[in-house]
Amino acid sequence: MPYAAVNGIEIYYESHGAGYPILFCHEFAGDYRSWDLQVGFFSRTYNVITYCARGYPPSSVPESQIDYSQEQAVADLKGLMTKLGIEKAHIIGLSMGGNVALNFGLNHPEMAYSLVVAGTGTGSDEPEPFRSRVIEMADGMLEEGMDYMSDYLDGPARVQLKQKDPKGYELFKSQFLGHSSIGSANTFRGILSRRPPVFELAHKLRALYVPTLVLTGDEDDPCINPALFMKENIPAAGLSVFPRSGHAINLEEPGLFNRTVMDFFVQVEANKWGPRHLGESSGSLA
Repeated sequence: MPYAAVNGIEIYYESHGAGYPILFCHEFAGDYRSWDLQVGFFSRTYNVITYCARGYPPSSVPESQIDYSQEQAVADLKGLMTKLGIEKAHIIGLSMGGNVALNFGLNHPEMAYSLVVAGTGTGSDEPEPFRSRVIEMADGMLEEGMDYMSDYLDGPARVQLKQKDPKGYELFKSQFLGHSSIGSANTFRGILSRRPPVFELAHKLRALYVPTLVLTGDEDDPCINPALFMKENIPAAGLSVFPRSGHAINLEEPGLFNRTVMDFFVQVEANKWGPRHLGESSGSLA
């Protein structure tokens, strides 16, 4: 099994295919396996790298909350790329992984050929209630194990996967409930409860000129306003909204997800995706 020694821990990763590198950053409920429908598609053309964040076996699971933060997650991604000899790559993330991808681009733009930020920004609209709920669930996981989260994937932005792909949903749920309760609780406490809302990043987003594709489902209510905000503030951003879709859009609509991202890559690699032109203020009104 391939491991990389990064920042005092071991990160499990998989690499498939040859070509320009893509790194995938997973969501809280996922791990490296939740990108399988993308690996099979993109590894035909690219070198696709998936990995488990710290706290997600078979990567190391530090027992102390102080070893978990969004800054640390960004440093782990940078460390993994450095360990693998990757100077620059397309970076794709969903949800928690989307925050990692976005903040990686903000902090290390020279290492990001492009960014795909999907299903990102939960909690930005109501940060305090979100933080309280995250801490409550972290406590539940520590007290009762992952069984405490058995209903987590049945929320209003999650049921879409269950409705569209029942078998895929059951596989995703079984993998999620097999995660480390210590790693998951520490991830909730150290990362999700402490990360800044997307709306607090305006000045940083306006300085981000890395080509960026923002993706969201139209039924993923907590992520819609943050997606619009990122589109409005990142100069080289575009936004795609998936119809009748919730949070895990890479699993719900893998074909649409893969084609949309591939079309974006084609434009980026052809040098056709730069800062958008807003036109003249005296232009057409209709």
